[in-house]
Amino acid sequence: MKREDFVFAIGYQGSTAMVDRTARKQYGRLSTSELFQEGLHRAAFCSALYEGDEAELRSFCERFEALSGLENVTVDRLKRLFGVTAVPENVNRVMLV
Repeated sequence: MKREDFVFAIGYQGSTAMVDRTARKQYGRLSTSELFQEGLHRAAFCSALYEGDEAELRSFCERFEALSGLENVTVDRLKRLFGVTAVPENVNRVMLV
């Protein structure tokens, strides 16, 4: 699954990912930091998760904590908040909606 597809996935049906076509086209090339600055926090979190870089995930948690006023923001808590667990391995089709 490509990064842009995972970042803007809005749901899954079997092995098909449903992806927001408009958001992917408009914001697909932005970095995690740029997505966060645009206010696309779920997309920014998915981007950091896709990259798998611990420093980037830690930085996201710190920035989100400062912005939201929440305490003890962790990757696991953000996964629950945004409804994202990991990059699915069984996706072999993308449907742009």
